[in-house]
Amino acid sequence: MLGMCRGRRKFLAASLALLFIPALTWLYLSAGNFQVKSLPLSPLEPQSATSPGGSRDRLALEIRVREVEEENRALRRELSQPPRAARHHQHGRHGNQTRTYSTEEGTGDSDGQRAVAAGNSSDCAQKPPVEKCETIHVAIVCAGYNASRDVVTLVKSVLFHRRNPLHFHFITDSIAQQILASLFHTWMVPAVRVDFYDADELKSEVSWIPNKHYSGIYGLMKLVLTKTLPPDLQRVIVLDTDITFATDIAELWAVFHKFKGQQVLGLVENQSDWYLGNLWKNHRPWPALGRGFNTGVILLLLDRLRKLRWEQMWRLTAERELMSMLSTSLADQDIFNAVIKQNPFLVYQLPCFWNVQLSDHTRSEKCYKDVSDLKVIHWNSPKKLRVKNKHVEFFRNLYLTFLEYDGNLLRRELFGCPSETDHNSENLQKTLSELDEDDPCYEFRRERLTVHRTHLYFLHYEYEPAEDHTDVTLVAQLSMDRLQMLEAICKHWEGPISLALYLSDAEAQQFLRYAQGSEVLMGRGNVGYHIVYKEGQFYPVNLLRNVAMKQVNTPYMFLSDIDFLPMYGLYEYLRKSVVQLDMANTKKALVVPAFETLRYRLSYPKSKAELLSQLDMGTLFTFRYHVWTKGHAPTNFAKWRTATTPYRVQWEPDFEPYVMVRRDSPEYDRRFVGFGWNKVAHVMELDAQEYEFVVLPNAYMIHMPHAPSFDITKFRSNKQYRVCLKTLKEEFQQNMSRRYGFAALKYMTAENNS
Repeated sequence: MLGMCRGRRKFLAASLALLFIPALTWLYLSAGNFQVKSLPLSPLEPQSATSPGGSRDRLALEIRVREVEEENRALRRELSQPPRAARHHQHGRHGNQTRTYSTEEGTGDSDGQRAVAAGNSSDCAQKPPVEKCETIHVAIVCAGYNASRDVVTLVKSVLFHRRNPLHFHFITDSIAQQILASLFHTWMVPAVRVDFYDADELKSEVSWIPNKHYSGIYGLMKLVLTKTLPPDLQRVIVLDTDITFATDIAELWAVFHKFKGQQVLGLVENQSDWYLGNLWKNHRPWPALGRGFNTGVILLLLDRLRKLRWEQMWRLTAERELMSMLSTSLADQDIFNAVIKQNPFLVYQLPCFWNVQLSDHTRSEKCYKDVSDLKVIHWNSPKKLRVKNKHVEFFRNLYLTFLEYDGNLLRRELFGCPSETDHNSENLQKTLSELDEDDPCYEFRRERLTVHRTHLYFLHYEYEPAEDHTDVTLVAQLSMDRLQMLEAICKHWEGPISLALYLSDAEAQQFLRYAQGSEVLMGRGNVGYHIVYKEGQFYPVNLLRNVAMKQVNTPYMFLSDIDFLPMYGLYEYLRKSVVQLDMANTKKALVVPAFETLRYRLSYPKSKAELLSQLDMGTLFTFRYHVWTKGHAPTNFAKWRTATTPYRVQWEPDFEPYVMVRRDSPEYDRRFVGFGWNKVAHVMELDAQEYEFVVLPNAYMIHMPHAPSFDITKFRSNKQYRVCLKTLKEEFQQNMSRRYGFAALKYMTAENNS
C-alpha cells in the first residue's frame, strides 16, 4: 500500500517536472530581469570577458539544462508505456505472465483504471493480486436432498465466472455426500477438487445449542470449521447454499489481503432490522454490533482463528448468552454476532454488494445504485424467490439463468494452470484417442464412452426395505416426452421405484415443477428420481437403466419400461413369488407377460380373466405381435392363458421379456444406444449366466400407446443406423463367446434383427 502511494507521488512529480522545468529553464535563459546577456549553449562558443566567473556558471548551467532534457526524454519514454499493472494484466491474458490481478471492488478492470486515474484520491490502497493458478477454497454446509439440489446452482454460478482452480469443502450428511460425490465425479470439471467432511461426526459439537432456525442442527456447523477443515488450510470462503455469484469469486478471495491486525472474519452488515429489535413488540434478538452481520458469506482466516482459540471463544459466548436467550433464532449467525459484539476488532466489514440479502423488510436496495454493480445475491428468506423487492425480477432471472444453464459447458480447461492428475479422465481421453474417427460407426462407439453428468435423488427419497428380504423395486428410464406416465405408474405400483430421467438442465427444472405440483408424486416418498443430463446425439437407454439399477436398495428389482403399466397388485404378487420360487438361493428371471393396447383410454383389466376377455375382443394384443414377434414369442402366450403355476421357458434369439431378478444381476451393455438390441443383449447375458426364465401365470403388464420415439424413427429411416447396430450386435456376440466359452457358441448363430 505504501509502495503504491509512493508510486503515485513519483508519477505526479515526474509529470510536474516534465511540464514546468523546460518552461522555467526557458524563462531563466531568456528573461531580461535575470541580468544575463546571452548564454552560449555550446562550449565552443567564445565566452565574454566581462564576467570573470561567467565561464564556470555558464558551463554548470549548460550541463544542468542538458541533464534536465535527458530526464525529460526518459520521462516521456516511461510515460508512453502502459502502467506496470496493466502490462502484467495484458500479458497474463495472453498466457505470458504467471500472475493475474483481480479487482476487489467495482465491476472489472475499468474500475481499477478509474482508481489509478484519480491521482488526487486519498485512497492509496492497491488492489491485491491473486495468483493466476492460486487455488481458492470454498466451504459449504449441505445436508439433505433439497440442499443438494440448491447447491448445484451456486456451484454453477461460481464455475461460470471463475478463472482459478477451486477446492470445495463440503460438510455433508450421508445423503448429500452420495449425491454430490456422484455429481462431481461425473461432471469432470477441470481444476476442481472436492472433499467431504461427515457432518454427523460434528453434531455432538453443536447439538447442545437449542436452535429454532429452519436449517436445524446443520445451521450451526460453520462454528466448528476451524476444527473440521484441514489444519494446514489458512483461509476459506464460507457460503450458504442459497447464494448466487455474479462475478469471479477470485475478487472476493482478494479481499483477504485487506485484513489488518486481528481481523479474522470478513462479513457483510445485516440488511434487515432483525438485530435492532424493532420488528415487532417484545422482539428480543441476540446481542450484535449495530445492525449485526449476516453469515451467508464469510471470509475466515483459519490460521489466525485457531491462534485466537476460536473454539473456546464462541463456546463461552454461546453458553453465557443462552442463559438468558434460551435458544438461537438464526443459528450460527446469532453466535457469530454475539462474539463480535464482545470483540469488534475481529471483523472486517465487507462492502454490502458481497452479500445482497433478499428477504422481506430488507434494506438491500440501499446497498447499490445499479443492479449491475452486484457481486453476490443471497436468497436468505424461507420464501426464496417469492420475496418482495423492486428488482426481484432481475435477481430471479439471474438465478434462473444459472439454474437452467447447461452444466456441460462448464467443463472448460484453465489454460496455463497445471491440475492434479485425474486418472479417470486420462484413461477416458486415451480410449477416445484410440477410436477411428473415420469409422462409419464412430459416433456409436464414442457414445459408449461418454460420461454423463448425473444427479442422484433429485427429489426427496425416504424408504427402508421390508425386513422379510422379499422387497422389489420397479426400475425404468424416461425422457421428457414420457413424463405423463409417472402418475399412472405410481397408482399401479405401490412399492419402491427407481427412475433415471434423461433431461437437459432446463428440462430438469420443468420436471421439478411438474413433480412438486402433483399430489400423486409428492405423496410418494419411495420413488427415486435420478437425473442423467443430456449429452451426445443418442438416447443412452442402457446407461439410464444401469443408473436406476445401481440405486436399488431392495433385494430384487423388476426391470420395466416407462410406457408399461403393471397390473394392480403386481408388487405384492412378485414379493410372494420370491418366497414361492426360492429366488434367494436360485438364479431365476421371473417373466411378466407383456401386452399392448392401441387405445389411449383403456379400462385397465382388474384380473387375468378380464384381460383374456379384452384379448379375445381385440382391445388388447400380445406385445409387438404384429411388428416383432420374436421379442416375446418364447413367453408362450398360448400356455399362459391356461397356466395356473409358474412354468419355465427356454431362451431363443431376440428374446427380450420384462423380468424380475436379484439386485446382483448383470448390468446392461452400454454399447447399445437409441433403439434396438438393448434389452435383447441383457437377456442374452442372463442366459449366459445360467438364469432360468420362469413365466408367472397370474402376472401381466400393458404397454400404453404413444408417439414414436426419435430413435426408432432414426432406426427406420437411416440405413447407416441399422448397419452400425448390426455391427455392434456381432461384436457383442463375439465378446459373449470369448467370455463364456463353448456354452456361448449358440449366440453366434442368433439371427439379426435388422
